[in-house]
Amino acid sequence: MASPEIEELTQALSRLPGLGPRSARRAVLHLLKKRESALEPLLRALDAVNERLVTCSLCGNVDTVDPCGICADPRRDARALCVVEDVADLWALDKSRLFPGRFHVLGGRLSALEGVRPEDLSIDALVARVEAGGIDEVVLAMNATLEGQTTAHYLAERLERFPVRLTQLAHGVPVGGELDYLDEGTLAQALRARRPLG
Repeated sequence: MASPEIEELTQALSRLPGLGPRSARRAVLHLLKKRESALEPLLRALDAVNERLVTCSLCGNVDTVDPCGICADPRRDARALCVVEDVADLWALDKSRLFPGRFHVLGGRLSALEGVRPEDLSIDALVARVEAGGIDEVVLAMNATLEGQTTAHYLAERLERFPVRLTQLAHGVPVGGELDYLDEGTLAQALRARRPLG
């Protein structure tokens, strides 16, 4: 039986997404076996991030500097702004290296069932950024859920008075996807968003 401290570490790791009790136990055993090469560097990295972690005052990203590395990057196209629900969405899009602009994190999505209202999200900050000028396009990169689409429609209404091009991520059949494995909502969206060939 492990000591209370090791059990506490295992329980803490098991609360992370993607790690259940068994995976957490294996991770703890690995860290203990590789104390110098795995555990100690992990502890130093966690401590450094814990001490310096901040939320970017411009976009809402999390980083160890403010403004974050994305907002401070002069190579980014300041005229294009991609609006996402959460930091995880920002990181996924940024990792793809397909969007050259800047981002804005809402901090969630509108949801009547969960009691999330417009004032609970950073929508006013988004409107202020667009109102300040210098932005030509706003990409609404909401998740393809009912709440995500509701949020996108609400944002479109709030931003329609500004001289910016509003676009939205395409939804539908994924590359390599087979039609018989797709749900009805995905198929319906793919049919609605169909375009001519050639």
